[in-house]
Amino acid sequence: MYEKCPSCGQRFELEPSFYFGAMYVSYAQQVAWFVVVFISIEVLFSGTDLVWYLVSVGVLSIVLFPFTFRLSRSIWIHFFVKYDP
Repeated sequence: MYEKCPSCGQRFELEPSFYFGAMYVSYAQQVAWFVVVFISIEVLFSGTDLVWYLVSVGVLSIVLFPFTFRLSRSIWIHFFVKYDP
């Protein structure tokens, strides 16, 4: 991760352990994805085993980890730093 924004010079690390709060945002994102997977499996393949749900949620978590990690940090910093074009 860059220390400062290459465009505007905004420091990304505002204080030590600033991004610990992003874990809560990431948790909310994961719960939303889990609900989407559950509803999708129930609608498309009704009556399937719990194993299919667990495997699909596990694979989805691993595949989307880089996206979720960056997006949750971006959402967290936008709570505290306002964008000024």
